[in-house]
Amino acid sequence: MLTGRARAGDQSAAPAGAARKQKSMILIFLTGAPSHIDTFDMKPEAPAEIRGDFQPIATTVPGLYLCEHLPRLAARAHKYALVRSLAHRENNHLVATHHLLTGHQQPGAFFDKVASRDDWPCYASAVDHLHPRRDGMPTAVNLPTFLMEGPLIWPGQHAGFLGPRHDPWQITRDPNRPNFRVDSVRLAPEIDVTRLGDRQALLAQVNSQQASLAEVAASARLNEQQQMAFSILTSGKLSQAFEMDREPPAVRERYGRHAFGQSLLLARRLVQAGVPIVQANMGHVQNWDNHGDIFPTLKNRLLPPLDQGVSALLDDLEASGLLEETLVVLLGEFGRTPKVSTQPGAKSPGRDHWASNFFGVFAGAGVQAGQVIGKSDKIGAYPATTPFTPDDVGATIYHVLGVNPGVLVHDRLGRPVTLNSGQVMQRLFSGA
Repeated sequence: MLTGRARAGDQSAAPAGAARKQKSMILIFLTGAPSHIDTFDMKPEAPAEIRGDFQPIATTVPGLYLCEHLPRLAARAHKYALVRSLAHRENNHLVATHHLLTGHQQPGAFFDKVASRDDWPCYASAVDHLHPRRDGMPTAVNLPTFLMEGPLIWPGQHAGFLGPRHDPWQITRDPNRPNFRVDSVRLAPEIDVTRLGDRQALLAQVNSQQASLAEVAASARLNEQQQMAFSILTSGKLSQAFEMDREPPAVRERYGRHAFGQSLLLARRLVQAGVPIVQANMGHVQNWDNHGDIFPTLKNRLLPPLDQGVSALLDDLEASGLLEETLVVLLGEFGRTPKVSTQPGAKSPGRDHWASNFFGVFAGAGVQAGQVIGKSDKIGAYPATTPFTPDDVGATIYHVLGVNPGVLVHDRLGRPVTLNSGQVMQRLFSGA
């Protein structure tokens, strides 16, 4: 059973904004929310309509079994900690995504609410606000997709009430494309840095970021983003991180020549270059939202590249020593229903939204690997041990990144608000 959890206020005696030594983070976000029962929390003894089509396989951690389509991660279970008792109450994608990516419920949201400047800041934005960079490097990069569907922009990707100057840098190109180096932020070979002012096309991607947010039209926003663009475009160290062809072909193959694998390889390269926070979205928005055709989709399209890319990332970070300083977090915004169902009009079964129980994988930055924290009930419906919330995930991330979770920040009206009210998941670090 889980013991009592330490309060985020473990650090509350420190002055506002006071911090431990800052580490890095790679947040691997499974947008749309994967099924916990078909991946990391299988229920082989449950009835067929619960357990699904997949078989469990043994891992390097005694007693821990994963899905048969995650063989590489099963072979590396001793490198990460698995939490099986995450839970919250928001079964809609937008509000749940905001909660997971900010560690705070979305203000004013009763159902789904698109992004606005009243939102809570994402982790990267809060870090940038409290510990701004002075070296021309961005605090954060999100890649390779922007979570948007039609006019709907998913909340949780921005700085919210902290303002657009703290928005993460957004890359919207597939790193597996042959011309990715030119398509992203690097100058074309024939462009002289001194002629940047005449090349408005180089700012097209910058100025189109978050186009539906009203603040993007403000001249201050454009100036700030242009200055960031100039810094990135002219920073040799950072621009080289985007030159994927600098990696040996064998390394690229090890990650997998697909968007999942190359995005995670780029994330590693950015952390090596000095970018402390990278969010890698595994696919387009709601990519893991498998209401139908769930088993073929997981087996053939989603799990193999995830298994390959994440395993290669863990291996590389460990071999380079970066894993000691880099927190790796893998999760979606919620889980999927315990019971498999076929929706009207669907040709094959799937699982619906389920926020009452889901999983998270954590590695590096002091996490005690090789442990399973918490457990769900016999059908994976609810935590059978003390649940952890997205607020707790947020407090843990802030703790690792050197930010006091309970620090006061100010909203758009200048009112002091507590950044995060969760509790640090101390079991991750103590292993007991």
